[in-house]
Amino acid sequence: MTKPLFAIYGAYGHTGRLVASELLARGEQLLLVGRDAEALRALADELDAGDRVRTRTATVDDATALREVMAAAEVMIHCAGPFAVTGAPVAAAAAEAGCHYIDHALEPHHVKGVFDTAQATAQRTGAVMIPGLSFYGGLGDLLAGAVADGIAGIDRIVIAYAVHGWRLTTGAKNTATHLFAETERLTFSDGALHAGYVEPRSAVFPFPPPLGPRTMIAPFPSSEVVTVPRHVPVRNVDLMLSNSAFEAPEAFESEHIGAAERAGTDFTIAVQAIGEGEGGGAAGQLTGHDLWRAGALASVEAAVRIAEGRGPTKAGVLAPGEAFRAEPFLRDLERLGAFSITLADVTDKGR
Repeated sequence: MTKPLFAIYGAYGHTGRLVASELLARGEQLLLVGRDAEALRALADELDAGDRVRTRTATVDDATALREVMAAAEVMIHCAGPFAVTGAPVAAAAAEAGCHYIDHALEPHHVKGVFDTAQATAQRTGAVMIPGLSFYGGLGDLLAGAVADGIAGIDRIVIAYAVHGWRLTTGAKNTATHLFAETERLTFSDGALHAGYVEPRSAVFPFPPPLGPRTMIAPFPSSEVVTVPRHVPVRNVDLMLSNSAFEAPEAFESEHIGAAERAGTDFTIAVQAIGEGEGGGAAGQLTGHDLWRAGALASVEAAVRIAEGRGPTKAGVLAPGEAFRAEPFLRDLERLGAFSITLADVTDKGR
């Protein structure tokens, strides 16, 4: 049987390299894609996997090249941010070609845009598309699904990220600069998605020991406001990011550091599900090191499952927690060393 071909857009970036290495470790065939032919050839030589790795130059404004990539590949994993710039044309080409698609977007407007513009096309062509399946956004969405499982009615989901030692890549820096300057924020409250200006505020989130309470940036502009309500019956979604993520000045001055230094992050993602009235509640957390690897493992695990026919039973654009059963998917990532997961033992979930 012919092995599926996995395309990686932005393959020579930090996340793209992690994705490529993990796919090769699983014995897969790769098509490395990006705008810089020399960088693609250098990465192919570095990976040293012979005819299991091919390259293809394609810019986001070259519709013909993108169509040719999607026609050749079984799954596209898009790693080249900022997705506010690169996301729409790559996602559209995948949907039109029936190529399965996963991206590492954080930006909620991009994720919403994929749902709004690619849904009908993907359903028609048979493409499974999961935007935002990365560390920020994707893991929070999946943890929210695992924590909320079995709660009859949920008033509020709170997703809080505590990150220490984050060193931004060029793409991440450009994304962060764009997001924190954005005035048209997406929020989810009173059972509906809203767009408009939201005054940033400081908050304190009670992370479990040993981390303890942390000062947070709220609201944090991440894609869970778009994805979580698609599979969790919730009226409000709150997102927070620890101030410590940006406290070190080198966070924004680290574009050219080595991979080993960039891996030196510590993280906790915590979720609280607060039931309506006396409906109970639940909590859970993911703790680990190297947020970049955790995101890469999540996208690779999803891509391989889809290619092997172990993915969703329906085509179209899906939230991570729609595409896969949340807790089993997270447990598999835990076994791969992405993080440790803890789900609270809650006796009353309003069942």
